[in-house]
Amino acid sequence: MIIVFYDGKCNLCSKEINYYRKIAPIGKFNWQDVNIKSNALIDEGIKTSDALKILHVIDTNNKLHKGIDAFIVIWRNLKYWKFLGNFAALPIIKQILHLLYIGFANWRFNRLTHCIIAKENDNKL
Repeated sequence: MIIVFYDGKCNLCSKEINYYRKIAPIGKFNWQDVNIKSNALIDEGIKTSDALKILHVIDTNNKLHKGIDAFIVIWRNLKYWKFLGNFAALPIIKQILHLLYIGFANWRFNRLTHCIIAKENDNKL
């Protein structure tokens, strides 16, 4: 099963993940809202603030993917989205998408109170 760690308090993130959940094959994904405490993040050594900032996915081979790489894993496992996943994985396209995504992720993260609080809490540890 593919594990997807996402920010359930972010309206945009939730809308996108809820759409994927509706079209995803049953039993293919395990959707984990990182705001709901679980041992899954701790077990993988992922800080809450990192998981809030960018999408994290663990594939069926137990490999961790972040950011655009995480989206590629999701898209390649959704009917009608495989083409986008394969297109996004092309080296130059992937590099451009990575830069765009990181820029957006940083902007979004710094605007949401729960993200800032999580970062402060992670820095205290």
